[in-house]
Amino acid sequence: MERTAPLPLPPASLPWQHRESVGCCVDRQERKMEESTVRDVETGSEAGGEDALVGNVNKLMVSPPGYSGAPRKGHLVFDACFESGNLGRVDYISEFEFDLFIRPDTCNPRFRVWFNFTVENVRETQRVIFNVVNFSKTKSLYRDGMSPVVKSTSRPKWQRLPPKNVYYYRCPDHRRNYVMSFAFCFDREDDVYQFAYCYPYTYSRLQHYLASLERRNLPYLQREQLGLSVQQRRLDLLTITNSDHLSPEKGKKLVFLTARVHPGESPASFICQGVIDFLVSQHPVAQILRDHVIFKIVPMLNPDGVYLGNYRCSLMGFDLNRHWQDPSPWAQPTLHAVKQLIVQMNQDPRVSLEFYIDVHAHSTMLNGFMYGNVFEEEERVQRQAVFPRLLCQNAPDFSFSNTSFNKDVVKAGTGRRFLGGLLDDTSYCYTLEVSFYSYMTAGSTAPVPYTEETYMKLGRNVARTFLDYYKLNNLIKDNRPTHIKSPEVMSQTDSNTKGNGVGRDAADREREKSQSVRH
Repeated sequence: MERTAPLPLPPASLPWQHRESVGCCVDRQERKMEESTVRDVETGSEAGGEDALVGNVNKLMVSPPGYSGAPRKGHLVFDACFESGNLGRVDYISEFEFDLFIRPDTCNPRFRVWFNFTVENVRETQRVIFNVVNFSKTKSLYRDGMSPVVKSTSRPKWQRLPPKNVYYYRCPDHRRNYVMSFAFCFDREDDVYQFAYCYPYTYSRLQHYLASLERRNLPYLQREQLGLSVQQRRLDLLTITNSDHLSPEKGKKLVFLTARVHPGESPASFICQGVIDFLVSQHPVAQILRDHVIFKIVPMLNPDGVYLGNYRCSLMGFDLNRHWQDPSPWAQPTLHAVKQLIVQMNQDPRVSLEFYIDVHAHSTMLNGFMYGNVFEEEERVQRQAVFPRLLCQNAPDFSFSNTSFNKDVVKAGTGRRFLGGLLDDTSYCYTLEVSFYSYMTAGSTAPVPYTEETYMKLGRNVARTFLDYYKLNNLIKDNRPTHIKSPEVMSQTDSNTKGNGVGRDAADREREKSQSVRH
């Protein structure tokens, strides 16, 4: 694969106009005496003021106060009017500094975390500081070295900014809210630069991916439309199994997986795609799993929220993961459809619904880990810990010590809690979390930032763990694929047979011995 050149970074000494450091708030009394001029490139209209935060900015040119001439190179143009975009307002602070305001989730002002916007009309070597000033959360992985991701038209692969250029601090100029500031140097005048909270995974990307799977006409994969969102986007359901090999006399083991109920948690989609990629591959483990287990996957439970660039909520401002108990068929139609299907399968004597896993991303913790439910029977508690223990052995980035089991009142409406009470005592319901930022492995001294590929690798390891759970390992030697695998499958399977978490190594076994379940 061709290597892409890294995006440029500002040198150590920059003309930040008497700033002691990027992380220090500047005295802005003089700035408040001057109104910045922001101009819509297409309409020429100006906007400003404290309350000008309705919708996303649309090709918004930000020029110096009082400037009225023709736009010049270096008068930055901000845009977030695209799929999964989010930027509500831009304030000109100085030639080198801009305050950015996240647009709240639609119909819910409480959540302001996800951002995703482009910048163009830059000047070569132009150096800037962007301050994201209105986060709704105080705790953040930005305190621990996390940084935004960036790409440009000539370098389309997402890269994380170096942590040394990112600062997270409480700022008195913004009601003592926490601010995330990052420094950047533009280097190519014709490029459009894009910045985001984490690697975006859009609704359209999912649709293209699922369409490509359908075109392969795999006999063990079925795609169906389970329902539609409020804005009439598809709620997709995938069924992956080899129905010819399932015994009709026995209850068919069924694993149900959902992702992106919280739209801003884009790592969940990469994990979900990793699960799907592995299960439809010709890897011998995948073949065995398809012969013995039915996998049903809803890869995007909140398609409207994803499309709109929300962090937590649906179009109508609902946190869908608090409405499992009684979802509305008109206000929460995707959740209603998934719940109906799960209830229906739970009542089907031909099916044994054994797992429900809801995939999320976490904004304050490292690694992958799980949340489970609390039970009075100790034997059931121990059985529930088996899958996370096995996953810890297969995935070096999964932390069993971070895995916990709880029954918090505020979590009562979540899929894990509601279905944990609905399904019988042979079923297990988990929330699978993964860090927005990084993971620590056994013996490591520094966190390793996640990439799109390592998120997907965790998904492959989740799928692989069901082989251990169902004790099907002895079947591998009798199920070697006899035909040549495609290069894509080879890259996803053969390159992961040693030291990558598919299978066990001594370090994993030693780490698991030292860990215990947290109740």
